Amino acid sequence: MIDLKYLQNNFQEAQAKLQKKHVSDEIIEALHNAFIEQKQANATLEEAKANQNQLSKLFGQYKREKKDTTELKLQVDANKELIASLQEIASKASEALEKVALSTPNFPHESVPYGEDENDNVEIKKVLTPRVFDFEPKEHWDLGTLNNWIDFERGVKLAKSRFSVIRGMGAKVERALINFFLDENASKGFEEFCVPFINNATMLQGTGQLPKFEDDLFKIDGEDLYLIPTAEVPLTNFYHDEILSAKELPILLTGYTPCFRKEAGSAGRDTRGMIRQHQFDKVEMVALAHPDKSDEIFEMMVENASNILTKLGLPHRLVTLCGGDLGFSASKTVDIEVWLPAQQKYREISSISNVGDFQARRAKIRFKDEDGKNKLVHTLNGSALAVGRTLVAIMENYQNADGGIEIPEVLRKYL
Repeated sequence: MIDLKYLQNNFQEAQAKLQKKHVSDEIIEALHNAFIEQKQANATLEEAKANQNQLSKLFGQYKREKKDTTELKLQVDANKELIASLQEIASKASEALEKVALSTPNFPHESVPYGEDENDNVEIKKVLTPRVFDFEPKEHWDLGTLNNWIDFERGVKLAKSRFSVIRGMGAKVERALINFFLDENASKGFEEFCVPFINNATMLQGTGQLPKFEDDLFKIDGEDLYLIPTAEVPLTNFYHDEILSAKELPILLTGYTPCFRKEAGSAGRDTRGMIRQHQFDKVEMVALAHPDKSDEIFEMMVENASNILTKLGLPHRLVTLCGGDLGFSASKTVDIEVWLPAQQKYREISSISNVGDFQARRAKIRFKDEDGKNKLVHTLNGSALAVGRTLVAIMENYQNADGGIEIPEVLRKYL
């Protein structure tokens, strides 16, 4: 959640930042008005409470002096009723403010470029040169069927569209990728976690999926529980409502989980193949960092994900997301896009974000600084990597003319 005090004290500056993310003026104004109403309601309530204290002291004085307290008692009783009414008004004002604030995205970092959508993202660099084929490369869905690695039809039969079954050598390569990713992350100091794949609503609110993106989540019927859309949720919230010491930071976490998303906003996009599935595997990196060190951790995470692709021999590029393409919780993001020769384009395989204190404020993740004061940590997250999309990239980049698929050298020890 954004810093509401900053919004109030620097409204025009905050407004400009949110406009960079294409947040409408109506939403910004609604947030501003809700903050003012809450502040006024609290001020009125405090005034009534102060008046009650004065009346109570006066009542005690009247008692000691044996004065008639009839009229004063009526005032005290009336003020009590007023306080009860004002408390309800203040409570509703706070709820209204929180409702608007929880649906307001994070402020973008000052380094984020202006832009409307993904077409305005800025390329940082390309890594490795795409292979030149002496035959027409096949799409991964044709290779998956040809090599009996992926069964799309039975995935639909078992569940519905946008589900698939990975089998045989395909399943072994997927498992090898998961182990390789976890080992690479561990070599950079990330502690491995095995977490629940179902989390409660409070955790999803903590990382920003709720309430804004509820339509994209799979909810457990009759329970306050959801299938996780990413391991970012349980890994970040592992320290939900806790106070850490500055000496513990940074805390680096990694874990493999399946991820579940309805893909509600992607109708008609990538309907064939494994690029956009309702269930997919991912190895996630999460960091809790001191605010002064979060940019440094961010660069390390980007480099780590890129190095993994380099070791796999997969050409890729790094792009900085513009304001219009930046995610809800992110302050700044670098996407890593892998080259898919059959599509002749780079496709996202990792998205690494510095979230600043946005999630920490929602999830109440704090640390004690050198002066003993509680401060919010900075949270960061990123894929290292999306397993299914890496499998797709290997199939397409390592295919032979006869449709066979070579296994990257670094994976062979896992097989």
